[in-house]
Formats: sequence, structure tokens, C-alpha cells
Amino acid sequence: MSEKIYVGVDIGGTAIKVGICNENGDLLQTYEGPTETDKGTDAILNNIAAYVRHIVSESPFQWEQVEGVGIGIAGFLDIPNGIMKFAPNLGLRNVPVRDRVQEALGKPVFINNDANVAALGEAWAGAGKGVSDCVCYTLGTGVGGGIIIDGKIVQGFAGMAGELGHMAIVPDLEAIQCGCGKMGCLETVSSATGIIKMAKDAVERGDRTSLSAVENITAKDVFDAAKAGDEVAARIVNRAAFYLGKSMATVAIVLNPQRFIIGGGVSKAGDFLFDQIRDVFRKFTPDLIQEGVEIVPAQLGNNAGIVGAAGLVLRS
Repeated sequence: MSEKIYVGVDIGGTAIKVGICNENGDLLQTYEGPTETDKGTDAILNNIAAYVRHIVSESPFQWEQVEGVGIGIAGFLDIPNGIMKFAPNLGLRNVPVRDRVQEALGKPVFINNDANVAALGEAWAGAGKGVSDCVCYTLGTGVGGGIIIDGKIVQGFAGMAGELGHMAIVPDLEAIQCGCGKMGCLETVSSATGIIKMAKDAVERGDRTSLSAVENITAKDVFDAAKAGDEVAARIVNRAAFYLGKSMATVAIVLNPQRFIIGGGVSKAGDFLFDQIRDVFRKFTPDLIQEGVEIVPAQLGNNAGIVGAAGLVLRS
């Protein structure tokens, strides 16, 4: 019997990335083509189908070996019905993505949001491999999240489970408004955006910091300054780590995952950040619940979305 393959599609505002995985989650081949959002819905959907067919035709595999196609999309989805309710970066609204692509390809198609898909990728073939229960944080412009229990994505009744960045964890007196409209979300202090805002606020207040000499502050600038002994930068990093660790303690009490996986650009700060998160997690988590729990960096990088999308075929 010929080997089955699983195709993953990661849709971005600029490019559509496609990959072929085997049943172990090994990424065997990739392809990337333009999304062409300016050409409208039909063009985007036609490109998805075309790129899937192209990568298979250029691979050593036959079309008959394709078991199915998974698609990861940033936005608000009706996952059970395969409908993209609204994707701001794609201009899609109320589009039956699953059925349209399934009709074009003649293969089973599954969709899910990009954070869940990245979490599934890490759980299947990355830092969570071999672990049935894990929770993933993605620290970038915002704070994304994904929960994997018994090897499957926890979606919730409306598909909104795992929105970890919108845990209201910052006390009222310190809280600022999040982009979601609520106050004190984790995203306001632990994302790259939040870290940069705290740094800019410190500079505007006149705090004594080397960041005053940086023209366009990035999260990396803040971490580099903190590592070099800048007290203001160190306080910002400590605050970001504190609320991350505290949020993980809350999640651990509710779900008791074996592993927390942290990815995204901010996670590249390494042990300087991770050690602080682990210390806070231990402080707020009861001993019996934290026993055996690990907090580790993600492994798949930008490929997590492709691998996880392919994994939807096996784990949906």
C-alpha cells in the first residue's frame, strides 16, 4: 500500500505556504506562492487549490496518496461548518472556504485558526512530540494560544478556546485597554507590542534608560538592554515574564498539561526570559500540579503552521 501524505496550507496576507507531511509529521516538501488578496475571494481560493496541486505534482508522490488538506487561517471562523466569518488580512467575510476548496480538489479539507494550527504542529512534530496534553503560547505582535488535549485541539463551542492573550490578568490599577476592547489582557504586557509600548512609555516619562538613545525601539532592543544591565528594561521584561508565568499557573490548575510551549519572536530571548517565567510559574502553582510540568521553547519556527495544518487531517 502506498504511503499516505497530508498537505498543509498556511494562508498569510502576502503569501500562501504549502507543505507535504507524512504520518509522523515530517515536513517533506514546501512551496510558496502569492496570496493575491487584491484580486478578491475567488483568486485566493483558486490559488490555494492551484498551489496544492502544484506541490503534489512536483513531489515524488501521486495525487491518489493525498489523504486530505488542512488549512490554517488568521481570523474568526465557524470551524464546524468550515466558514471563514471574517479574515481582516485577507478581506474574506462569510466565505465557505472548506467546501469551496474541497470541491476544487476532490479531497477532504479541514480548516482552523492559525494559532490552533501552530499549536497542533508543535504538538505533533515539534516541542510537544510524544506528549498528549500541551498548551502553546505564541508571543509576537499579540499573544496567541492553542490548547492540545489528548492530541486534539480544544476549540470550545464557538471555536474561541485558547485565546490566552485575552486572559484579563493584569490588576485594575495597572491595566490598560487591549485591542480586543477589554482591560488588562495578557497581550498588553507580554506581546512584542506590549513590551515596546512599556519601553516607549518609560522613555517618555524620562526614566533613565539606554533605550532613550534607540530611535525605533523593538522588543529585541528591550531584551538586549535588560541583559546588559539596564534596570528599566529589566523591569519591563520581568513584568512580561511575571504575567506569562502567572497565566500559565492558572491554566495549569484548570488543565494540568504536561508541557507549555512558547514560540514567536519574543521567545527568542531564550533562558533570560524562560527562567523568569518558570520561577513565577513555580511560585503560583501548587506543588502537586506543577510536578513534571515543563516550559520549553517551540521548535518548528515558521513551519509550525504548515505542519499543524497537515495535522488537521489526522487529528480533526
